[in-house]
Amino acid sequence: MKILEMKDATGELASYAEQVLSEPVVVTDHGKPVMALMPIENADLETVTLSTDPRFIALIERSRALYKPGTGIPIEEIRRKYGLERKPRAKSAPKLARGKRSN
Repeated sequence: MKILEMKDATGELASYAEQVLSEPVVVTDHGKPVMALMPIENADLETVTLSTDPRFIALIERSRALYKPGTGIPIEEIRRKYGLERKPRAKSAPKLARGKRSN
């Protein structure tokens, strides 16, 4: 991990973006960490935006605090109430024995 004091962070953002591919870069202000630059893996822009939004995080935390196991409505009941059918699972293709071909 590279530590970079904010007053020394005078390079172009692109150069720091290249550095994070090999190691995270922590930016400090008078020795106190204020941000970290690190690559984002397996996430789209919406996921990143929501996961850093304090209002969204508070909403999720309130929902988790209110949820009590066993108090929800079973999905089967929702399907019956709204006339929704379960989507049939796609059948997998039959497996062929090694060395044999299908005509």
